[in-house]
Amino acid sequence: MAAIVVSVASTLIASSPRYSSSTTSLLFTKLRSSSPFLRFSLAVTPFCSRKGRLMAHTLAQANLGLTYPAGIEAPKISFAAKDIDVTEWKGDILAVGVTEKDLAKDENSKFQNSILKKLDSQLGGLLAEASSEEDFTGKAGQSTVLRLPGLGSKRVGLIGLGQSASTPAAFRGLGEAVAAAAKSTQASDVAIVLASSEGLSAESKLNSATAIASGTVLGLYEDNRYKSESKKPALKSVDILGLGTGPELEKKLKFAEAVSSAVIFGRELVNSPANVLTPAVLAEEASKIASLYSDVFSAKILNAEQCKELKMGSYLGVAAASANPPHFIHLCYKPPGGPAKVKLALVGKGLTFDSGGYNIKTGPGCSIELMKFDMGGSAAVLGAAKAIGQIKPSGVEVHFIVAACENMISGTGMRPGDIVTASNGKTIEVNNTDAEGRLTLADALVYACNQGVEKIVDLATLTGACVVALGPSIAGIFTPSDDLAKEVIAASEASGEKLWRLPLEESYWESMKSGVADMVNTGGRPGGAITAALFLKQFVDEKVQWMHIDLAGPVWNDKKRAATGFGISTLVEWVLKNSS
Repeated sequence: MAAIVVSVASTLIASSPRYSSSTTSLLFTKLRSSSPFLRFSLAVTPFCSRKGRLMAHTLAQANLGLTYPAGIEAPKISFAAKDIDVTEWKGDILAVGVTEKDLAKDENSKFQNSILKKLDSQLGGLLAEASSEEDFTGKAGQSTVLRLPGLGSKRVGLIGLGQSASTPAAFRGLGEAVAAAAKSTQASDVAIVLASSEGLSAESKLNSATAIASGTVLGLYEDNRYKSESKKPALKSVDILGLGTGPELEKKLKFAEAVSSAVIFGRELVNSPANVLTPAVLAEEASKIASLYSDVFSAKILNAEQCKELKMGSYLGVAAASANPPHFIHLCYKPPGGPAKVKLALVGKGLTFDSGGYNIKTGPGCSIELMKFDMGGSAAVLGAAKAIGQIKPSGVEVHFIVAACENMISGTGMRPGDIVTASNGKTIEVNNTDAEGRLTLADALVYACNQGVEKIVDLATLTGACVVALGPSIAGIFTPSDDLAKEVIAASEASGEKLWRLPLEESYWESMKSGVADMVNTGGRPGGAITAALFLKQFVDEKVQWMHIDLAGPVWNDKKRAATGFGISTLVEWVLKNSS
């Protein structure tokens, strides 16, 4: 990344083929239900072996520090959708999602909202009194858990939803807040109800229940694989009240299971340090997805020599300095039951570590210690592949492509001023070895176009400039296609992930011109995210609809010091929209 200083068990492969690589000629440089409730269990298996040892390694470098992630038993949560009176529910916490409007009181300081009024009446007015004493106003992010006698539940939780709650992000936040409350109180049985659900349509109720379930699972999850000790979560069951029951809701909750499992898989890939997750191990994980869903997936892993035959000089130039050889990953999903109507490609940047190369990352804010997350784009792509393998949408063929490698420093490495040649014949003067992600994506995008796809979305932790522009929570998107922009933005609205479209200002390309090659790999500081996207555009066929997503900001949560799994939910939604 170019920095600006400011229940699916995973049986891990015990060994993998050793791919040979040559330290010479890598650059190719030249002079160019009917039941009253439904229940299911959700178990998300961590990115690890149940026997304790994970991610076997093909090279000594992958064993550096003798670190092996611990095999941690997956938390199992049983979700049930019920239509029962909230005062009759029995368990540890009854969590009520409330808006600011729901907390309105009459002249007698009594709740006007019907559910809060019923609960308060059962509690003899203690709920209204306690909420006032706690200064709880229902703002988003506010929560209070009260231990009050008089109900079947041991505690009542009030979770603020803000002025209104109508988005997947708001309901996912509700689930996350409930998970936090359950962890802090060691609750094992929880119920979640909305204070105001009467105005929701049937479809909105389904989507709300899905988001709540996803938020609860993701909020409960903690990646403790690299800790010597870890606490098991106590939460075992979650009842969702008042949002309906039946087969449609069951289907949506199973969808939530698939996507949550995929997001956790993606988080664990990004969280894994570079001495554990090498390019070879990333390729092994991709191969296991294809093996697990072999009815719809095939896998092709290219080694350095095979990439050389495809003239991927740009990608191999980046990989040349590392003792860990590159692995070019291509998974192909073909739908069951007939040919696809549309062909898509998802391309993810796969730098398992980025030192910056000879333009090494130095100084405050360079974040070199976090550059394990420079493969966040590939985690999004492979996470989406895992979910698609479970969901099995019809009518769409999807190619999942990752050019995996490390950007290191050695005598065999790419130097500033070198010229590399991409697989479409275009030459690139490398004026900054720390703008390496776009060099790997160049050959990956050419390869994707050669698969005969109609639409490509690439994802990359590409620029610090995008973080400066949009902050840590929003990804920037770039595309010349208004239609594709509408599709992906609609998918992000369904997933609750935040995207913002930025311009592809063609006049900025002037700064990317080279005196000795077709282009340089980075322009000046102004508009750095835009010039990076313009660079990628040079490697996409004009007939193919293409979008670049720069997720350098939202890939990582600084507060939690952990990966977010950003992009996976949006990609799954986008693929499904193209399948219908």
